[in-house]
Amino acid sequence: MVAAEVVGVGNAIVDVIAQVDDDFIDEWELNRGSMTLIDEPRAEQLTGLMPHGLKESGGSAANTMVGVASFGVASAYVGKVRDDQLGDVFIHDIREAGVQFDVAPATSGPATARCLIQVTPDGQRTMNTFLGASSVLTVDDIDESLIASAKALYCEGYLWDLEEAKQAISLGLEIAKSNGVTASMTLSDPFAVDRHRDEWMDLIADRVDLLFGNIDEVVSLLGTEDESMMIHEMRELSEVACITKGNLGSMVITSSEVIHIPVVEVERRVDTTGAGDLYAAGVLSGIARGAELAHAGHMGSCAAAEVITHIGARPMQPLRTYCA
Repeated sequence: MVAAEVVGVGNAIVDVIAQVDDDFIDEWELNRGSMTLIDEPRAEQLTGLMPHGLKESGGSAANTMVGVASFGVASAYVGKVRDDQLGDVFIHDIREAGVQFDVAPATSGPATARCLIQVTPDGQRTMNTFLGASSVLTVDDIDESLIASAKALYCEGYLWDLEEAKQAISLGLEIAKSNGVTASMTLSDPFAVDRHRDEWMDLIADRVDLLFGNIDEVVSLLGTEDESMMIHEMRELSEVACITKGNLGSMVITSSEVIHIPVVEVERRVDTTGAGDLYAAGVLSGIARGAELAHAGHMGSCAAAEVITHIGARPMQPLRTYCA
């Protein structure tokens, strides 16, 4: 087996994606444009209400690892599923996409997680997530040799809501730092930042080399919308930070420079689901292959551009050729 160059840790979720009108969001009191954690009864209710759509294995960091594999870079994923039908779907899909997945399924406890994604006509996505079995990821599922031999580790902020998962992420980041592996993390969602800001400020400063976040998440983390102040504070917090700004592109902040990365234009934005995940995939793939940060950022923009041209959070074309 080829050693993984990039390892992701996060929620193992099956995505259910459907196009809905704006009235659906309002009628069922959904949190437009954000991710909301829901319990199993609410998940069953919304599943029954949503129109027929796409069903595939998902999860933010899992999408990123699929993107990394699409660039031709060896990737592996650490996440937890249950030994049920959706668990089988997740394992089959992620392995089919070329991602190494060796975590043993849980034989008891909650069902495999699902994320119900409603896509409105403007391409915006609203996510309602039942964490299910993904919540039982523990330190026992962290493979030290897998992480230690990689070039980059990528951890998903969404997973931080669960105490055992916190310990698993902390251990993974510690292993990466101890072995000279680039330790990276994504902020995932402004509401996640609001819940965990104090813990994350300490975690990022202590164990994260590369931080990913969109502009809303970073504003929530740092408490400022002033870009010059944001850059100053981010330099104090993380060695490298990649901040995405939607149609305005992204910026890569280091101690010595700010690299402005333009978007890769597309004819039509169909679905923004996974844009941030695939941006991270491009950057991580570039870093794994020794690319300069400016080029890695362009790879991220290109990967994000591909995924927003169709429904679904994973590339439909090989990124190694699409972004060549």
